[in-house]
Amino acid sequence: MKNVLIADDFKILRKGLTYTINSTNNFHVTAEAGDGNEAYSIIENQDIDVAIIDISMPPGESGLVTIKRIHDYHPEVKQIVLSMHEEPEYINTAIANGALSYVLKSSDEQELIKALKHADVNESYIDSNIVMTENDYQSIQEQKEKGHEDEKNLDKLSFVNLSRREREVLPLICLGFSNQEIAEKLFVTRKTIEAHKTNIMKKLGFNSRRELLHFAMQHHLIDF
Repeated sequence: MKNVLIADDFKILRKGLTYTINSTNNFHVTAEAGDGNEAYSIIENQDIDVAIIDISMPPGESGLVTIKRIHDYHPEVKQIVLSMHEEPEYINTAIANGALSYVLKSSDEQELIKALKHADVNESYIDSNIVMTENDYQSIQEQKEKGHEDEKNLDKLSFVNLSRREREVLPLICLGFSNQEIAEKLFVTRKTIEAHKTNIMKKLGFNSRRELLHFAMQHHLIDF
């Protein structure tokens, strides 16, 4: 039985997906998350085989960033995007970042079931309502190459030197949460968050939240 995580900001949608998935052979929903940080934390601490992730879960870390983070640190987790976005740039970026499959929320539930069955044998699946041309596949490859270039650019700003926890704290700072509010969300002390905030600013070379927000928006690290 494969353990499934559902990450979507709408609880009622998660409940409907849970019913569908639990009715499918060999899959069982063992965890739910309302945002990217929560999803990543669950994967860090639980045995998850498949993650179904919405790429837009505001406010907080962009789902596209979450996909990349999971792929980088937990490549064994098969990721299926379930999104309302059918624009090529979203699909291409999601797959380039590490998603195995892409399914539209507007599609029949059978599309998600097909994606799950493909994930079970480590094969990708694109919603049959999405027409993929040769140019689209070429665009995906270009996105992967662009991703490598983006990582190099982020290297220059020392983003890669941030710890995993600091990468969780960064979008919450940008969204205007106080140190105490962030501490409560992440179940740590306020002093711990203050230390993380100081380290983030020092590593990135910023002196203000405004600079940090500009950086996060420029690199598509957060959703509003």
